[in-house]
Amino acid sequence: MNIDIREILLTLPGIIIGLSLHEYAHAQVAVWMGDDTPRLQGRLSLNPSAHLDPIGFFLILIAGFGWAKPVEVNEMNFKSRKRDDILVSIAGPMMNLLISIFFLILMKILSQTPITFLPYNLYNTIMEVFDYTVWINIVLFVFNLLPIPPLDGSHIFFGLLGLKDKPFYYEIYTKGRFILMLLIVTRLTGKIIGPPITIVYISLRNFLGV
Repeated sequence: MNIDIREILLTLPGIIIGLSLHEYAHAQVAVWMGDDTPRLQGRLSLNPSAHLDPIGFFLILIAGFGWAKPVEVNEMNFKSRKRDDILVSIAGPMMNLLISIFFLILMKILSQTPITFLPYNLYNTIMEVFDYTVWINIVLFVFNLLPIPPLDGSHIFFGLLGLKDKPFYYEIYTKGRFILMLLIVTRLTGKIIGPPITIVYISLRNFLGV
């Protein structure tokens, strides 16, 4: 396994920001919807240490896939179980999309502003970090929308179809992690989410003129 230390350092901010704010968004929306579980468990925080799983984070850096600590919620506390579960689930991916847009805007501002106080190499490095952050968060956005348990997309997809309370969903849920790992190991995940990631990335850059 070849480990590119420079690439790890360039991607580190995007990974930390993306994972932390993704989970924070789940926690915040859950609290808004009436469930105080994330607050009681210390997940209503912007501190990365509240959200990063050491093993999952390490694997992301060296293997390209991993995980954060999932935010626990109690659907019984929601005002509307079906609606609020979907809102909580979609909050994470939408946060990643917003992060991508935010850093693209920063890139556009920097590219159009004379930066005379920064060395050229440092300027380029900052732009690389921002671009990686955009890409990583688009990856998190698309990946988490896959309708495979325990990803957010499964809550959204099966919730909209009204299947979350059906035995069919629980059968899929018990096999979801195995299916997901199989897709990752066989590299089929990249083939599935690669095209939409590229489309979103290019579309956002074109739309924002970056």
